[in-house]
Amino acid sequence: MKITLLTYGSRGDVQPFLALAVALQAAGHAPVLAAPLRFRAFVEAHQVSFLPLPGDPEQISARFNDAGGHPLRTVRAISEYVLQIAPEVAAASYAACQGSDLIIHGFLFTSGGHAAARQLGVPDISIQTFPMFAPTRAFPNVSAAGIPPGWLSYGSHWLFDRVFRYGGNAGYRRLHRAHPDMPFSDRLPWPFAPAGRTPATPLVFAFSRHVIPPPVEWQRESHIHVPGYFHLPSQAYQPPADLAAFLAAGEPPVCITFGSMINRRMEEMLAVILEAVRQVGRRALLLSGWGGVPLSADNVFAIGSVPHDWLLPRCCLVIHHGGAGTTAAALRSGTPSMVIPLAGDQPFWARRVDALGVGPRSIRARDLSVEAMRAALQAIGSTEHAARAAALARLLQAEDGVGAGVRLVEAQRLAWERAGTPQP
Repeated sequence: MKITLLTYGSRGDVQPFLALAVALQAAGHAPVLAAPLRFRAFVEAHQVSFLPLPGDPEQISARFNDAGGHPLRTVRAISEYVLQIAPEVAAASYAACQGSDLIIHGFLFTSGGHAAARQLGVPDISIQTFPMFAPTRAFPNVSAAGIPPGWLSYGSHWLFDRVFRYGGNAGYRRLHRAHPDMPFSDRLPWPFAPAGRTPATPLVFAFSRHVIPPPVEWQRESHIHVPGYFHLPSQAYQPPADLAAFLAAGEPPVCITFGSMINRRMEEMLAVILEAVRQVGRRALLLSGWGGVPLSADNVFAIGSVPHDWLLPRCCLVIHHGGAGTTAAALRSGTPSMVIPLAGDQPFWARRVDALGVGPRSIRARDLSVEAMRAALQAIGSTEHAARAAALARLLQAEDGVGAGVRLVEAQRLAWERAGTPQP
């Protein structure tokens, strides 16, 4: 079965789709992953077919962080850039779907990927790395992490879904008027709306039920699935000599990573964190990512990128921004972690990590200080944090999220065939 996977964004948005593509290929299918051009080498290193999409996800990251935690500013900032590149991305993604037997799409392709599937007359699956498009009273939408459980939380999901759905359609209609040759009609269908005898589009959350237990509203919906995190198979890694020497020269370091987040205050934030690390007599290992800042200190080792599954278990604490992918890697490593959220869904994940009790409590970026950071670092030796982190890691490592994902893909294709394939 030829399967097209559509995703866009940072490595945290691409890697779960690559993990699923690798598993699908091992199961005898022919996956093609369409993602931003900058990920070509990463995808092809895993022997998965790759189709590049236009645009630069760094631009989205910069706008995302400049908007801070304000949901309307975030939507507006990202939409401005997305609408600029939408005609090219739509054409490239639609071309990637030609000849496919099934289409899998991520967050920014929730409507567009579904529209491509309906036009081509093939089944589709929506995969999300954070809880979206499934209203619940148990917790709020990720864009409004501070809202308490209850009817306000349910309302936050309802509101975001409609802003995403109707706002996206309005923007697409404007683009269609300017570019009438765009591949889709001037209205994008919503994947989770009733569609007659056509099997419902599965909504698959690529995270663990041990991190977000499925609320009762999800348990009532047969199209919602929580199979577990999608992780790439571990590969042999030989660290550079200087990294190996640093790790061997003392106690496990504090790992600091803000992934692909680009933030105006990054240099200031790192200076605060590293000063606190110095004051408590610890060492730090800095993963610079896209937003890397050239800092140097005797107790700090900076490097661009190291596989998380190899590095994080060798650290005493992981300090990160709370991106979905980094949060998953930190929790699965068994190393205590804490979050300094910057924007978007990161405050939501910070609250989940706090609730799990697997490390010092999160600190909002605007509240970050040497004193607050030093107090957090002094909790590194907490046996309670370490025990909870290790216990959760054992549960996550026992899950087979991608295996469950492959079974869901095959079941959806079978359900589609039994229902009779609609004509495009």
